[in-house]
Amino acid sequence: MRSRKNRNVTFPRNIEASLPKGVADFLPEKAAKIGYIQERILKVFELWGFRRIITPLLEFQDVMALAMGEDLKERVFRFDDRQTGKLLVIPPDITPQIARIVATRMKGYPLPHRLYYSGRVLRHAELQSGRSREIFQAGVELIGLDSPEADAEMAAIAVEVLKSLNFDGFKIAVGQVEFFRGIMDSADFSPVSRNLLRDAIGKKDVSALRALLENESVPDRVKEELLILPRLFGGSEVLAEADRLVTNERSRKALANIAQVLEVLAIYGVSDYLTIDLGEIRGLDYYTGVTLEGFVPGVGEPVCSGGRYDNLTAHYGFPAPATGFAFNIMALLAAAEKRPDVEASKTGDFLIFNKKEDRREALEIAKRLRKKGFTVARDIIRRDFAESLEYARKMNIVHMIVIGTPDCADGQVYVVRVADKKGITVTKSDLCRKDFSLSFGPLQGDT
Repeated sequence: MRSRKNRNVTFPRNIEASLPKGVADFLPEKAAKIGYIQERILKVFELWGFRRIITPLLEFQDVMALAMGEDLKERVFRFDDRQTGKLLVIPPDITPQIARIVATRMKGYPLPHRLYYSGRVLRHAELQSGRSREIFQAGVELIGLDSPEADAEMAAIAVEVLKSLNFDGFKIAVGQVEFFRGIMDSADFSPVSRNLLRDAIGKKDVSALRALLENESVPDRVKEELLILPRLFGGSEVLAEADRLVTNERSRKALANIAQVLEVLAIYGVSDYLTIDLGEIRGLDYYTGVTLEGFVPGVGEPVCSGGRYDNLTAHYGFPAPATGFAFNIMALLAAAEKRPDVEASKTGDFLIFNKKEDRREALEIAKRLRKKGFTVARDIIRRDFAESLEYARKMNIVHMIVIGTPDCADGQVYVVRVADKKGITVTKSDLCRKDFSLSFGPLQGDT
């Protein structure tokens, strides 16, 4: 018989495995919080009539390149496919995948498409930046509608998600990239000047912008319009000021569009959560109209972003207007991680500690509690009461059910609240009753 032992195998003294920079392990406590946030987001998406779609982890590079801007193309993870000899990529964003699927796989479906997704993407990041290369996204795409109401729906959903996650003081910044394009096209800027001006406006660097414009032979009116762009941020007064300044038709049409979107959002009752930012030109090569970004206190980056992208599906032979946005789940976690409701998401309801030799009673109670929707773990390892209680504490389990204590009659169990070790005796029939709740009295510090 062959020996099960392999005497030639050696193990390293230190098996603490390192990870590539920019990715992380998420242990159960943090994974539970991520799951809590994700579930809240997806619930709202479904309430708004969006249907889930799951995209593949791998795509052919030449196919994805059709719908990716230059910035994303430079940040793609790519490698050879041994089966075909072609280059494969791990998608750096899910929206181009949605565009491909809609254009090639869903032609027979009626418009509009209301699709939502949740997943991880990979993007190269500068090592010194400290940014994660692994991004958790959850987003919606509304494809087939060219209307202010569709754009407003995206912002309204973003507000509803952030409210469902109990954030206070958040804002959704609404922009319109066509406003900037109209100003730029009303003067004869060189390609180099366009890029420099765009960079200064994107950084809201008025000093650099003024220095660049001093060397440009363009009308003073255009210079005035560009210089005020970084300051066109705030409430409805921003639209009035912009309307007073610009005269080109393209920018004025953009202002009329964003005004219609804000009108719909007023009907939704979310105007207090909005700001207008006409100097936001992020994704200028990608977006074609209204854009949005969500900000919550204490986080130095947007927790969600998106906008109108009417040209994307056309790259795959199916022209269709579209709008959408995505949440950065890790940015949301950074803002919400220490909140009580998020902390509570990592707890379990019951641990069963069985002092009897017969396991039948323990398994039956666990089964009945799970049917009621409680989380139930069984302490299968043989250890004493104090050790099991400490295990429950470390695993963030709220209650421990003790079966087989001398003080319990037949049909009774002892239930301990792990936080303060306070216990009560209850009947099994009461414990498994649908409307049962434990009455321990308040913990120290409870109200």
